Amino acid sequence: MSDEQTPTPVEELDDELASEAAEPEGIDEEALERRSEALAQVVKFGDPVLRSAASPVSEFDDDLATEAERMIGLMRDAIGVGLAATQLGTLRRMLVFQVGSEAEPTVLVNPEIEWRSEDDLATAEEGCLSLPGVIVDVERPLHIRARAVDVHGEPLSIEASGLEARVIQHEVDHLDGVLMLDRTEREQRRGALSALREGGTFAPESPEDEEDLDENGEASTEE
Repeated sequence: MSDEQTPTPVEELDDELASEAAEPEGIDEEALERRSEALAQVVKFGDPVLRSAASPVSEFDDDLATEAERMIGLMRDAIGVGLAATQLGTLRRMLVFQVGSEAEPTVLVNPEIEWRSEDDLATAEEGCLSLPGVIVDVERPLHIRARAVDVHGEPLSIEASGLEARVIQHEVDHLDGVLMLDRTEREQRRGALSALREGGTFAPESPEDEEDLDENGEASTEE
């Protein structure tokens, strides 16, 4: 660890979380239909539940396990990498995530992040199933340690880095009523909010986009 903040370039991180905001390419009609049906069950920006803190789970029964399986199914059908209970309108402190198609889905009940790498940070694009069409840059600690319990109440401890750490932090934020818009820079937040109000899309300019602007700020073209 260094004594100074050392942001990691966006391109060094997997962009799988950012892809949640985009319409997926290369999938069949059946998968698109499942995604549409799953997204219809996800609470969208503007619903006050997304700004509410979830309550700790106190009952570990079959209903909890069933709800966890439902969340995993919806996350997969929506082609997401994480989902918090608040995104389904339930103020219950539970989240699921699956980073990579080969990974096993993980359920965290009553998760708390007990350590973050304060001097080792990374900035990357994030998307959210509850904020369709919006991508923003978010700086987060690159490494975390979290504690939680599983659906049976058994304690869990997770040390995560990179994309996995980012996804866990994103979903824990949901459980605290915090959105990725709260963690991006002011101009991107303004652009994202405008897109959400108008039903449009927003994504930060890439370095390639900036190179295409001439000295007057106009888009340049090359034959």
